[in-house]
Amino acid sequence: MPTIIFASPMMKLLRPTDKEIMRLAVPTFFALTAEPFYVLVDTAIVGHLGRDQLAGVAIAGAYLAWAFGIFHFLAYNTTAAVARWIGATEPRRAVEQGLAGLWLALGLGTAITVVGLVLAPTVVDVMGASDAIRPYALTYIRISLIGAPMLMIMLAGVGYLRGTQDGRTPLVIAVIANVANLIIELVFVYGFDWGVAGSAWGTVIVQALSAVAFLVLIDRHRRRVQGRIRPDFAAVFRTARVGIHLMMRTAALIAAFTITTSLAARISDTAIAAHQIAFQIWLFLSFALDAVSIAGQSIVGKYLGAADPVGARQMTRRMLQFAVVTGILAAAIVVALREPLASIFTNDKQVQDALKSVLFIVALLQPIGAIAFVLDGILIGSGETRYLALAMLGATLAFLPCAIYVTVTEAGLNALWLALGVFLFARIIGLGARYRTDKWLITGACRT
Repeated sequence: MPTIIFASPMMKLLRPTDKEIMRLAVPTFFALTAEPFYVLVDTAIVGHLGRDQLAGVAIAGAYLAWAFGIFHFLAYNTTAAVARWIGATEPRRAVEQGLAGLWLALGLGTAITVVGLVLAPTVVDVMGASDAIRPYALTYIRISLIGAPMLMIMLAGVGYLRGTQDGRTPLVIAVIANVANLIIELVFVYGFDWGVAGSAWGTVIVQALSAVAFLVLIDRHRRRVQGRIRPDFAAVFRTARVGIHLMMRTAALIAAFTITTSLAARISDTAIAAHQIAFQIWLFLSFALDAVSIAGQSIVGKYLGAADPVGARQMTRRMLQFAVVTGILAAAIVVALREPLASIFTNDKQVQDALKSVLFIVALLQPIGAIAFVLDGILIGSGETRYLALAMLGATLAFLPCAIYVTVTEAGLNALWLALGVFLFARIIGLGARYRTDKWLITGACRT
């Protein structure tokens, strides 16, 4: 773990570097917490339909995390690449880099829909869904996959705007989308009595509207700098090539989460329902804590594109200090709110009791996760994608023996979450080892 984060216990509230970090991190914080709010709304609404429906969405969510999550490089890679061109004062190249990400997003999204629909029944069975929850899981998956191309375009669009140092516009779109999502889902689920299907359709519709908003905004940027709209296949290929490493990184990350969900499903239906709620709360907080990480991607890319490695190092040290503070704050919030959170998300007494217990562990993991996320963002911004893939694979391999132990000993849901803690700590060790060196401080508009 980088020792720099503990170098100043009495940190000043404001420093010259803080304004630049906060200008991106604050709107990104609200935008990121809005994104998983889609799923939190689904969880809360579906949770009151019944235990089987909630468990079905848990299985579906784990599968969709695989189907969608491994392509999050569309946001991360686009942010870092565009930021380097911005730092090098090449706005037209920045726009064309963003367009390359959009073309790639459209192709990948279409492929996800087709392949995902074919594999859905088999994956749901492999993940241990019981006969009672299987129909709900398949319904949610099949409808959600229709929105894959729109979601991929959203990811690339968000990545482009963040790369241009614009964190405010993604926030505005996210807030409007979440308000619309809440209204549509309540109407579809309770008004039309569509149940799980209504929840999924509400999210798909909002994803489509958001994708259109990003396309309109980016096209305005393109026309302003007279960029080409047709695909630059060389740029698309470069984006895809770099994205392979980030896909490997994300696949290893999601593997740990999917294994956890699958093992929770095998404990009991009560355990998987409690796990679904706890995981979505943890995911919501993770997105919130990831705000500084996302800002780090953009800021590091810009400083390295402007050939300023000293500035990049200075900014990242401050980001790590923010990570410690925000992680501790998030932990305190979870502990304070665990009783009302259990009541909000389910009426089932057994699920409530299991959830209250596991939320203590969720709180414990917040500071650890915050440090890991920021280190991750720093190295993504610098283009250390190959190392990131290896570090994440190592963390997942460290997690697997712990997961196996929990399964063999039937230690239960709490022990399963402690195994996730081992995974997060292993990430800090791997990422921190790279951060302490200068190997990631490669300057220039394009990393070679």
